[in-house]
Amino acid sequence: MNPEDQKQISSQSQEQRIDFARLWDAALKYRKLYYKVLGITFVFALVYVFSLPKVYRCEVMLAPELSTTRTSNSLTSLARSFGMKLGNNMMGGNSEALMPTLYPDLMNSVDFKTSLFDIPVCAKDSVTPKSYYDYLLNDQKRPWWSAAIGGTIRAIVDLLVEKDSTDLIKEVDPFRLTKKQTAIAKVISKKVVCDVDQKTLVITIDVKDQDPVICATVADSVKARLQQFITDYRTNKARVDLEYNRKIRQEAKARYEKARQRYAEFADANQDIVLQSVRTKLMDLENEMQLQFSAYQTYDAQYQNAEAQVQQETPAFMTLQSATVPIKPAGPSKKKYLLVFLFLAFVGTSTYVLYKENLLKPLLGF
Repeated sequence: MNPEDQKQISSQSQEQRIDFARLWDAALKYRKLYYKVLGITFVFALVYVFSLPKVYRCEVMLAPELSTTRTSNSLTSLARSFGMKLGNNMMGGNSEALMPTLYPDLMNSVDFKTSLFDIPVCAKDSVTPKSYYDYLLNDQKRPWWSAAIGGTIRAIVDLLVEKDSTDLIKEVDPFRLTKKQTAIAKVISKKVVCDVDQKTLVITIDVKDQDPVICATVADSVKARLQQFITDYRTNKARVDLEYNRKIRQEAKARYEKARQRYAEFADANQDIVLQSVRTKLMDLENEMQLQFSAYQTYDAQYQNAEAQVQQETPAFMTLQSATVPIKPAGPSKKKYLLVFLFLAFVGTSTYVLYKENLLKPLLGF
């Protein structure tokens, strides 16, 4: 390296040291501004943070049973460990259309969210139950500035816009929701979240709410309704078959009882008659009765099998974590908000100081 390059590098390093010294001098020069801005920001951040409502969180974890044989379950687990997916039909097991990975989409559907409107909830400091819809509509706490601005805007809108008569309808029609019902459904989609682990297929239902008791109540109700929906789906065909077998069993029983009644009446009326025609008629009635009894036995066995099939198709759920009332709030994090506000205030003040001292452009390389 030639002497000129060494001189240039030394001069650049010297200028850099001088720049850092000027930065420090500028910070000391405007230290009162820093104190003032950071102090005001700290007070503002405290007011902001303590105005935010507390949020509680409740988690429920389920492990569903899949409608596959033990062999197919073992193969599926082995394939999943290698990042592969095998269909149940390929492995000889029963087909499973509603896989656990689709449960989040199910819970995010309008039908499922509107089905949660009528959940009876009771706040921690209340003894009067109400529906989850009414609670979200009327009892949600908001920061004072949000309530003030929202109330003013709502009053202006009420004066300028006519009321929508459909908002007065209490019945919930998922096909045609009102404006308020649509808004509450969006709130529920943010408060009630379902997640499924891709490897273990463990279902996690996460519920957040401003009241700890309502948070746990909704989490438990969502778990029960999800289980009921899955059970209805899995046993739908088996229950249809059971109802069909019940119907034909009753019809077969009625035919058997009618044939038995005809045989008994004819036998009682012709006890002392030895005519061959009478014996033949009696034998025909007896054969008809036996035939109807055999048919009834067959349909009764099918009915018993259909009952067993419903029980077999009913899925079992292992609750890994039950709903419990949270003790401590999950948010908002006051320390995090304070640090973010103070950091932004420090960065903004430093930018202003560098601009006033003509150090911003050299620092950015302009």
